[in-house]
Amino acid sequence: MKRLLKYRHYLAEYKSQVLLYFLFSLLGILFALFSFGMLVPVLQLLFTDTKPATTATGLLQQVNTFIYDFSVQHGKMTALVYTAVIVVIATVLKNLFVYLAVYILNPLRNSVLRRIRNELFTKTLSLPIGFFTEERKGDLMSRMTNDINELETSILSVLEIFIRDPLTIIITLVTMVVISPQLTLFLLLFLPIAGLVIGKIGKSLKRPSNLAQQYLGTMLGIIDETLVGMRVIKAFNAEKHQHLRFMEVNNTLFHVRNRIAARKELGSPLSETMGIIVVCIILLYGGNLIFSGHTAMTGPVFIWYISLFYQVITPFKNISSAYNNAQKGAAALDRIEHLLNVENTIQEIPNPEPISSFNDSIELRNVHFAYGDKKILDGINIVIPKGKTIALVGASGAGKSTLVDLIPRFHDVTTGELLVDGINIKDYKLNDLRRLMGVVSQDPILFNDTIYNNIILGTGGATQQDVEDAAKVANAHNFIMQKKDGYQTVAGDRGARLSGGERQRITIARAVLKNPPILILDEATSSLDTESERMVQDAINNLMKNRTCIVIAHRLSTVQHADEIIVLDKGQIAERGTHFQLINHDGLYKRLVELQQVK
Repeated sequence: MKRLLKYRHYLAEYKSQVLLYFLFSLLGILFALFSFGMLVPVLQLLFTDTKPATTATGLLQQVNTFIYDFSVQHGKMTALVYTAVIVVIATVLKNLFVYLAVYILNPLRNSVLRRIRNELFTKTLSLPIGFFTEERKGDLMSRMTNDINELETSILSVLEIFIRDPLTIIITLVTMVVISPQLTLFLLLFLPIAGLVIGKIGKSLKRPSNLAQQYLGTMLGIIDETLVGMRVIKAFNAEKHQHLRFMEVNNTLFHVRNRIAARKELGSPLSETMGIIVVCIILLYGGNLIFSGHTAMTGPVFIWYISLFYQVITPFKNISSAYNNAQKGAAALDRIEHLLNVENTIQEIPNPEPISSFNDSIELRNVHFAYGDKKILDGINIVIPKGKTIALVGASGAGKSTLVDLIPRFHDVTTGELLVDGINIKDYKLNDLRRLMGVVSQDPILFNDTIYNNIILGTGGATQQDVEDAAKVANAHNFIMQKKDGYQTVAGDRGARLSGGERQRITIARAVLKNPPILILDEATSSLDTESERMVQDAINNLMKNRTCIVIAHRLSTVQHADEIIVLDKGQIAERGTHFQLINHDGLYKRLVELQQVK
């Protein structure tokens, strides 16, 4: 509960609404009491001719006395009609204020949820690339959707616990004490027992709730993997395998949720049963007080007292349900906080240097990098002068992709320095640094949006003509115009409505529009057919003109004209030089070339 209260600062800007919620809740409770209190004069008008008891004080007592006097002067039936009208008016006002309180409460709750969602998404966007290689995508999606929904009930419950229901309990109990202190004191001896039992049930909910959210995240991950890999699943007849994986998690989630539901639903009937037991005890004890003459309370007042106790039972039930929900919310909150508290290892220093242009060189000076205990790069020293093309080659796992990921600070070096124009990149503004760089990867990343919006991604301020000019450089304009909706054609999920060559040329157009002085290319043609490869390679050649390029080469024939070829082996530089120098050296590079020629 204390941890949920940490989120109360989200309500700071809604202080006036919180006060209104408090006021409307208070008025709703008072009018509810007034409606119940009107039972006393009605019953006394129907069954007795005695003046109302003086056990009630204040406005309600004055109303009861007025009705009695009115009935004496104008007759019981007339007084009964007026009483019924007053009860209806009081009930309407009660429900009006209850509605207004809930009407104000919902925007407060939704405001908190909106801000938490924003914080989670913002945090996710800020985390380094390495974080996403270690976390399941389905689990992250579950935290930003299902866990937030679970927290929604908890937030609403907390607001009710600390405002509406305690007010109802306090005001009603005070009224009951005024009516009969002795009977109320006797009643209060039994209520803590019910609270202890219900609280025990609530505490037992937290652990299975946490498990349920974890399994739900795993299930979302399996669904995502299945949808993305459907072609492979069908090609290898792996439907049964995926179905078994899904059913295993689904069945486990089924049993966990059943345990949660069984414990949660026990709270309400248990509290109601205990309430009935207490009512019966009150009937016995209170009836004995009346029969023995130890209290001035009349029968109608005693009935009102019992109705007040029933009015207390509902908020007690609400509090028990809210407590159970808060325990479930605490489990969801654990998972949300885990993501919010993940340390972002890519941090800007205070007052970083701006950088608007690339003028001299990129230098990796004795760079080492490791994932935990696993060493990836070991003592890399490279200088990339402005305007030159550097190619990185080597076997899979040699560290090529990791090396280029260091340049835009997708990761930070473990030791050593990475300099741009002689200044450590950690001293630059991160957005400025990345604005100098364009990335074209082997796997073209497109979003389920229009081709136009995919091209202008992150640039801003581009005109239609700018986009078309970039597409022409990327050899994409012609095929785009052949589409039914042209540049407004939706690319589909991950660009599924386009061919591989079309997707790649759109990503190249995106890089052309950005017009970066530094270009990072992860061999963009290796997975394409011959015709698409030729068109994409022509587009890449256009893109590389007058730029500093770092190229990861899988097909060595594409980098023969690089200014320098660096051969990586197990995280170290094994060889370096031009194509002809390395061929004449008769080392690892030559063997890689010969292997590709054999193929």
